Amino acid sequence: MTEHVTFCRICEPTCGTVATVADGTVTEIRPDRDHPITKGFSCPKGLEFVHIQNDSDRLLHPMRRRPDGSFERISWATALEEIGARLRAVRAAHGGGSIGWYLGNPSAFSHSHAIWSGGFVQALGSHHHYSASTQDTASRFAASALLYGNPAVVPMPDVHRTDFLLMIGANPLVSHGSVLSAGNLRPKLNDIVKRGGRVVVVDPRRTETARAYEHVAIRPDGDAWLLLAMLNVIFGENLADEAAIARQAGPIAELRDAARACTPEAAARRTGLEPDVIRTLARDFAAARTAVVYGRTGTCLGRYATLVNVLIDAVNLTTGNLDAVGGAVFGRSPIDVATLASRIGLATYDTYRSRVGNLPEVLGELPAAVMAAEIETPGPGQLRALIVSAGNPVLSTPNGERLSRAMDQLDLQVGIDMYINETHRNADYVLPAATFLERDDLVVPLLDFQLTPFVQWTEAVVPPRGEAREDWRIVTDLARELGFAPVAGPVTRFIGTGRVARAFQRVSGPVARRITPAMLIDGLLRAGRDGDKFGVRRSGLNLKKLRAMPHGKVLAEHVETGVLSKRLAHKDHRVHLDADVIVSELHRIAAEPAEDPAYPLRLIGRRELRSHNSWTHNLPKFRDSERGQRAIVHPKDAADVGVADGDQVRVYSATGVIEVPVELSEDIAQGTISVPHGWGHRGGGWQTANALGGVNVNELASDRPEDLEQVSGMSHLNAIAVRLEPVRVEVPV
Repeated sequence: MTEHVTFCRICEPTCGTVATVADGTVTEIRPDRDHPITKGFSCPKGLEFVHIQNDSDRLLHPMRRRPDGSFERISWATALEEIGARLRAVRAAHGGGSIGWYLGNPSAFSHSHAIWSGGFVQALGSHHHYSASTQDTASRFAASALLYGNPAVVPMPDVHRTDFLLMIGANPLVSHGSVLSAGNLRPKLNDIVKRGGRVVVVDPRRTETARAYEHVAIRPDGDAWLLLAMLNVIFGENLADEAAIARQAGPIAELRDAARACTPEAAARRTGLEPDVIRTLARDFAAARTAVVYGRTGTCLGRYATLVNVLIDAVNLTTGNLDAVGGAVFGRSPIDVATLASRIGLATYDTYRSRVGNLPEVLGELPAAVMAAEIETPGPGQLRALIVSAGNPVLSTPNGERLSRAMDQLDLQVGIDMYINETHRNADYVLPAATFLERDDLVVPLLDFQLTPFVQWTEAVVPPRGEAREDWRIVTDLARELGFAPVAGPVTRFIGTGRVARAFQRVSGPVARRITPAMLIDGLLRAGRDGDKFGVRRSGLNLKKLRAMPHGKVLAEHVETGVLSKRLAHKDHRVHLDADVIVSELHRIAAEPAEDPAYPLRLIGRRELRSHNSWTHNLPKFRDSERGQRAIVHPKDAADVGVADGDQVRVYSATGVIEVPVELSEDIAQGTISVPHGWGHRGGGWQTANALGGVNVNELASDRPEDLEQVSGMSHLNAIAVRLEPVRVEVPV
């Protein structure tokens, strides 16, 4: 029996853990008490991952679909040879631009998955690159592209030093933070209150976080009006930090005009908040010694998602809280993630648009909601072959039934995953992927979101089970079948020429063919701000030194401030609050049409403490008979349609309908209904998940291009207009 120090890669805190291994099998995962950031904390999801690791339903061998829809086991050699031949045939007939890739959420927590698959798509010359980002975060990245000139430049709240934390659409006591890696957030939020500060949660539901602190119950999708009305008070009562505005921002006349028109009284109808509540919130925020607005997934899924994220940063900037202690700060990473993304061609926004719907790419990815239309619509660039890795878009995108049907039209569909899920059940081949315990790792994308600057490397805890392989190896093997190396282009663009390039080449050899994730991480660390500069700075970091620090290394007590000018990619080194797209959105919100009385309620999503999207639903705890999917409804709304607690209801939107039992609660604002996402399993190889029942709430969302958020291509998954009807059960006479 041995113990291995590692860290969780389910969500962004990447909590330190210790895995116990007996006879080559992981038998237990416990929190790492010696981890300098999470200090013995881990949520239930991370600790129960041992059951996914050892799940008898896990995919452990390459599988090929038979004509009758069942799967048969084949060898890796056969799988790669056959997939390669079919990909080459598609490329020969229709061009590399007809081949696409979809990445699921777990790919963001890997040192190699996104880089290798992105390089694969780039090498093909394809624009068909999709991910879960357009179901959760793309609007935040689009806002950063407009404001800072680089979508990878994203501020985070300085929770350690703020006196006033205003959270909008965030529930960190369940999510544990997003675009924020801070470990156990509860004691950090408690510390704000203990030092005399405030934590205010703006959300239509009294969430787990809202119950613990102050709650402002806003109407769904009212965030833009709230923030504009706060700016109305800040500008109108001379509460703005004009020196900070002059120092950091370009012209803001359009923003001032829009805020002037959005009085607290005008915002009341859209927000459901009394004007005095908005005024007091704005005054208190502006008067606080340090303050920060922090928005998360709830702010990213509405009709004005990009504008909301722009306004969050605008409130921080205009009150002097952007790039300031206790405000919205920028991470201090040992690897310059924003520059890395820019050099390898990923830090892009609107450099090309979707063939269907004319929607912009964000970080080199197009809206996943248009995949079905891209498959169905003939013409140059039609999507004809698709690889789906670590994802389940049939459950996570709007109108998954249409996507499932469309996938049957593909010339080739390949899945790479730990399970055969609802999406992969249509695949021609499904290839077994290693879990995060079966690979070495350093999660590069999260380095810029470490509230305490920190870096940690982990070795694989155990070898991959069965014939599972690390994702980057699978991508490399598929690329080899097509005659290229997937990261040759990105790595060559990053290292460029000169001294660093020559040093990198000495360490890794010919980059185009031989590089591994460990080599790449070593080179990035050594070239970074804390690196050894390939031997020039002997005290600096390299991978060998980091490997000798299994609990990771704290790089500084706090992130730096006063760094905004270095992060700005705009030529004038100013924050652009007057970009044409922003101005257009300000005009659009001013002309918001009246709501449809046929759909009087607004539906919001909900994350659950013990599950993460759809892929953790095969855990043994989900066999609990008490577990079930329920729609939370206010008692007044339930009474209006004649339903009681536990009754089955139909939820209608303009594009879909679901049936679900209701749970009555005054924790939800009137006019709002909340249904958790990730449910509705129906097929594939996971037995517990299939037995859960439930429905796919995203069937209520529209995948029509005109119904997506036009600035970022985000799926509209929050504040969907719906109505309730009881499901009448006829009793036999």
